[in-house]
Amino acid sequence: MRVLYNFDEVIDRRGTGSLKWHYSDDTIPLWVADMDFKAAPPILNAIEQAVQHGILGYTKPTEALYDAIIDWHGSRYELPLARENILFSPGVVPSLALMMNVFTEVGDAVLVNDPIYAPFMSKVEQNGRRLITSLLQESEGKYHLDLEDIEAKIIEHDVKLYLLCNPHNPGGRVWTADELEALLTICKKHNVAIVSDEIHQDLTLSGHTFTPFLTLAAGYEHNVVSLTSMTKTFNIAGIKGSMIFAKDEGLLQKISQQQQLNDEYELNLFAYTAMRHAYEQGDEWLAQALTYIEANIDLTVQFFAEHLPKVKVMSPEASYLIWLDCSAYSQDDEQLYDILRAAKVELNAGIKYGEEGHLKMRLNVACPKALLIEGLNRMHTALDSDVLNSNII
Repeated sequence: MRVLYNFDEVIDRRGTGSLKWHYSDDTIPLWVADMDFKAAPPILNAIEQAVQHGILGYTKPTEALYDAIIDWHGSRYELPLARENILFSPGVVPSLALMMNVFTEVGDAVLVNDPIYAPFMSKVEQNGRRLITSLLQESEGKYHLDLEDIEAKIIEHDVKLYLLCNPHNPGGRVWTADELEALLTICKKHNVAIVSDEIHQDLTLSGHTFTPFLTLAAGYEHNVVSLTSMTKTFNIAGIKGSMIFAKDEGLLQKISQQQQLNDEYELNLFAYTAMRHAYEQGDEWLAQALTYIEANIDLTVQFFAEHLPKVKVMSPEASYLIWLDCSAYSQDDEQLYDILRAAKVELNAGIKYGEEGHLKMRLNVACPKALLIEGLNRMHTALDSDVLNSNII
């Protein structure tokens, strides 16, 4: 008998140490990328059983865990993996930093797109590499890779590493196989390594197809790594854990050696437990969560069309994050953010994602419908005020 999960349940997260719900007042947070949905019961039950066992000692990945990872990615994405292709990491962001030392030297150029998830930029600079950016091009309501600019930047700056975000954060694009093939051709031509952050892969929305970069990399596996995790998929970001996928034996050895230097190759008991049971038993919860998220996306798009039509909405192809162009309502990023905060609703300021994020905001709709509607109404009150309208250009 099919279990129906209740995504309408409002769970009070204030006072729990939650990063997202850090307020002492009734602010609605529609920002940081975690969901306000209770995690899948199979995951919670498995963690509870681990606690009830009573011994929380040193733990290593089991054969069952490897099988769960391999089966999930093989059945969903036709990505063939063997145990030796999988390494574990405390998180995708630490893995991004790790890859600086795997593929580059201090002073080397690393290319990212703009806009992009902020740690792509910060980890490059913090590790002493030169940050090179290529602006994504917007047309027909979605972003596109500027392949000519990417190749020109690679040549001009002698780029050694390209950090790809697929599906893209914050724009929500699921890059097509053709787009990825074209990008791969450029990188192969100039011997540029590719690290693909695929953490939002399982949140691909209906009508779109996610292509793992490794499925295209035959003959170039020595220069390609994929990073992913179950944490975004199943709303368990507080349990740190992710995976590094690679197919080349020499590259895997190099990554493993670098992990040993940093002591970043083990997960804790709860991460291993959550990962296994998420991939073994979480598919029904995920299917229902995606259906709920898509309904929230539709609601949000319709709300802006009816009540704030000057906001340009970039409908995502993956994830629960919506990229909003609010340039009709302000010409100052800080003012735009502050106006919404004053209305007790918080979004991510787009400028944090690069130059292309100027006057944009990132909206998280992975929450109960009632919270989303309240947050949207507060946005409407803030952005449609007489005071603000006087500043519209």
